[in-house]
Amino acid sequence: MTKKFLIGVDLGTSSTKTSLYTVDGKLVAESVTEVMLYYPKPGIVEQENDDFYDSAAKTVKECLAQSGIDPKEIAAIAFDSQMAGVGSINEAYQPGSRFDSWLDMRCQPFIKWMAQEAGEKITQLTGCPPTCNHGPKMLWWKNEEPATYHQIAKFLMPTAYVAGRLAGLTADQAFIDYTYIHFSGFSDAQAGAWSQDLCDQFGMDIQKLPRIVEPWEAIGETTEKASRDFGLAPGTIIAAGAGDTAANALGAGIVQPGLLFDVAGTASVLAGCTDTFVADTQNRALLTMHSVLPGLWNPLAYIGGGGIALRWLRDNIFHDDQQDPCSDAYDAMTAIAANVPPGSEGLMFSPHFGGRICPSNPEMRGAWVGLSWSHNQAHLIRSMLESVAFEYAYYLGIMRELLPEQRFYEARGMGGGAKSAVWNQIKADVLNTTYYRLQGNEFGTWGAAMIAGKAAGLIDDLAQFAAEHAKLLPNPQLPNPENQALYQPLIDNYIRMETMLDHFFS
Repeated sequence: MTKKFLIGVDLGTSSTKTSLYTVDGKLVAESVTEVMLYYPKPGIVEQENDDFYDSAAKTVKECLAQSGIDPKEIAAIAFDSQMAGVGSINEAYQPGSRFDSWLDMRCQPFIKWMAQEAGEKITQLTGCPPTCNHGPKMLWWKNEEPATYHQIAKFLMPTAYVAGRLAGLTADQAFIDYTYIHFSGFSDAQAGAWSQDLCDQFGMDIQKLPRIVEPWEAIGETTEKASRDFGLAPGTIIAAGAGDTAANALGAGIVQPGLLFDVAGTASVLAGCTDTFVADTQNRALLTMHSVLPGLWNPLAYIGGGGIALRWLRDNIFHDDQQDPCSDAYDAMTAIAANVPPGSEGLMFSPHFGGRICPSNPEMRGAWVGLSWSHNQAHLIRSMLESVAFEYAYYLGIMRELLPEQRFYEARGMGGGAKSAVWNQIKADVLNTTYYRLQGNEFGTWGAAMIAGKAAGLIDDLAQFAAEHAKLLPNPQLPNPENQALYQPLIDNYIRMETMLDHFFS
């Protein structure tokens, strides 16, 4: 039987989404289900590893039922997942602890320790400064929960937990693909290996770190039992997969140096594409992620809750008595924000509700600065939209300093926030960059599906294939020269404000 279909599964923070595609990229079926976040104590945010597995099984089954295709026609499956949190397994490939979410800040003392002891070395080797990610989290478990740490065989990502169980792997076969290892705190990113030197310095047991693989490595095939859970045919190829930002970049066709991409979702991520590895040792703001594609890198930074901040404003402050109950509240919010002039008439917002990630300051919180009697909810909304663009401008300025020969000429937006023409125009004006939206709404699962296709031997040149299948919508947002001139000094004001707030909250 000809293998005609690919499956990509996105294991997100609050939901799991599965999409079933033809090999040439046509979406056949998709399914989404919520995934729980647990808050056992203030500052602690956890998830259940088995929720990732169960939600993936449920959505894959639903896609197969919707499509009516024979499971034997599925060539391969791959997963992508949230990146900065970390899970674990014991020797039986069962959860060694709950998944320690990227939203969880209890590892803050270990961020400071790593930064003080070896911040520059960690940044130079991993491409990522110490922040709320795997390294400090693993050290938290080692030092604060030693009994649990002792039982942990490997620390791993949701992709590896689900794929490993689907394939019936042993703990010794656990893996991590190289798109995650900048977040590890213990890697040599350019060598694609763990750093024994860093592990020794912080007392991290290198044996608890899984083997590093390419995203398209076929890590196994579905077992009989797991096939029943997922509705797949036994023997279906399973690819290693990738981090969600890396999968989104591939799905969006970010395969050439000079492109920017904006993931306007729960987190707000701005990343570039370059063929040069850079380490932001001076600012410790940029993180340099290995692209899915060999030889390419994605210097990036992100706001931990850019999208969450807008949802908070929607739920707690926004009101519009004239709004159609059936309309989208976000559309109504951005519509009234469009009536406020650039700069929000002196009002500025800091979007770091749960701490700043890039550069790391877990103690930072959100703030409005410059409120006056003349400001109303429209100003609050616009200033929040502008804050994400200003933060992006800070990131882009560092990219340009580190990569002076690289011209970033085009941005591509994805995620729920990219649907807003108002917000895209603000970003185009602040960044002075042409801003495109991509056709379609789902790029992570498509990126994962392409990785599955590579693992199955159906896709040869991933870069060419991804570029050919990324469709840009017409009529991009072009920078408005007048607005760009107004915003330029405000970018500097925003950076000074964040420096002031950093000192205040620290």
